[in-house]
Parts: sequence; C-alpha cells; structure tokens
Amino acid sequence: MRIQPIGSSDLTASNVILGLMRIKDLSDAQIRTLVSTAREAGVTMFDHADIYGRDHACEERFGAALNWSAAEREQVVLQTKCGIRWGWFDFSTEHILRSVDASLAALRTDYLDVLLLHRPDALVEPEEVAAAFDSLAASGKVRHFGVSNHTRGQLELLRATVDQPLIANQLQLSLTHADMIAEGVALNMRHDQSVVRTDGILDYCRLTSTTIQAWSPFQSGDGSGPYLGNRERYAELNDVVDRLAAEYGVAPEAIATAWITRHPAHMQVVLGTTRPERVTAAAAGSELPLTREQWYEVFRAAGYIVP
Repeated sequence: MRIQPIGSSDLTASNVILGLMRIKDLSDAQIRTLVSTAREAGVTMFDHADIYGRDHACEERFGAALNWSAAEREQVVLQTKCGIRWGWFDFSTEHILRSVDASLAALRTDYLDVLLLHRPDALVEPEEVAAAFDSLAASGKVRHFGVSNHTRGQLELLRATVDQPLIANQLQLSLTHADMIAEGVALNMRHDQSVVRTDGILDYCRLTSTTIQAWSPFQSGDGSGPYLGNRERYAELNDVVDRLAAEYGVAPEAIATAWITRHPAHMQVVLGTTRPERVTAAAAGSELPLTREQWYEVFRAAGYIVP
C-alpha cells in the first residue's frame, strides 16, 4: 500500500481510503471485520460524513463498533464532512462547529484528522468558514481541512479568506466518469470530449498541491451502476480490464483502482463497498504499475478518444 502526503501538509495516509457511507445497518461484528480487512490491506484512512445514514448515524455505528483506545486511534486517519442538510447546504460558523462536535461524539474521538466541506454552499460566506476553521484548529478538534466537490473558483474564494491550508478536494472520478482527465486529451478537437466541463480542476489541484480523493471509483457516473462486470454497456472495457487483471494476477477492482493511482497527481481512491473481499481486491491496485501503454489502452476502452 502506498502511503503518501495529503496536500502540502505533514499528514500522510494510504492512497486507498475506506468510505463508510453504507454501514448504518451493519452489525458491530460486520463493521469490525470490514475495518480490520482494510487495515490488513494497508488502508490507514477512513472517510465519513455527518449526512451518511442521516444525522451522524454511520459515524455513530463506526464509533460504537470499534471504540478505539487512544493508541489505536493514533494509528489511523479519520476524515469526515459537513455542510449538507436535507434539501439545503449550510457553511455557517454555527453549523460547522455544531456538526464537528456531533461527529466527535459519534466517532468517540477527541479530534478529526481532516474535515471537508461537503457539497458547495451557494450562500457561502468565507468569513463564516474562516471563523469556524480558526476555532476548530485552535481547540485541536480538527487538524487539517479541505473540501469536496468544489470548483477551482470556489476553492480560490475560500483560500482568499481561510488561513488553514485546504489539503484535499473529494471529486467523483472513475474510468467511465473521467471528464477531468479526458477533456484535456482532446483539446482543440471538434469532439464532445473536448468540451470543458470541470474548469480545469485536475490541473488546478496539481498546481496548488490539493490532493484529489476520487469517490465512486467503480461507478459509471450516469446512474447505471458499476461498470465492472456490466458487459451490456461496457463490453470492451471489461475485456481489457479482465485481461490485465489476469496478467497481473489481481481482481478487476485492482485494475480500476490502479488506473486512478497511476496518475501522477497522486490521487486517493475512496472505496464505498461494505464487502471485505472487494476492499482487499481494490487495495491490490494501490501500487500496481500499469504502463503508459496499458493506462491508455484502458482509457480508450472506456470510450475516450486519443487523437
């Protein structure tokens, strides 16, 4: 498992993250098995959000099932997110502070390694965010900060006021939902792929040492579900992925993970599965050395053009 710096900070973590958004209905034993499997595979970072399971429910299940000692807690990186409320967004100082306190209580910890602002709040007042972050940093409740699903302009707006470095941006990215990569490859071509949909967020994050955390790495992005194994829609892609998986002696999930981790932006991959075997399979892609030729072959098989 590759351990890497997150942003420009002194925080290091695995480049595969276990996301816990679907654990609300798992038993304590199932949660412990899922987490221990991830730890055995080298995963050191775990991702939450106050909204997962609604009202901190998944955080509460995680904290209750594991109930880590202080020494055990220091061995992992805990990240959570706030800002989504049911039908609206809220980056007010009051809500951020209240949400963090509730997350700490649910997770049974004294501090968060990383707090991300979830979906962008159209009514964001950067001064409110700055006040919340200043308070959280001064109290030791949060050690590092970042965002999720933010544009370069939204990041710049926050950075003009917030003193703390914003070390990560969690963005949707998979082989079949890779506009942030594909649009640049087709620049100057009269092709749908050349349409800029992401405002250059990939290059911006690289230039500003903002780690991209890729969520839904196995989802198609169009609502049709996972692309792995879906031969009706992605026959060629699955043929290539399966062939490479056989060549490397890994599961297809490892190839899908490796396609993201191979990128020189040093992205992290956020897994959303509750199946321990899939965690193990995906984690095998952390350092899998796809060649340039193989990377582009998978890219083409996903339906993108290489002029």
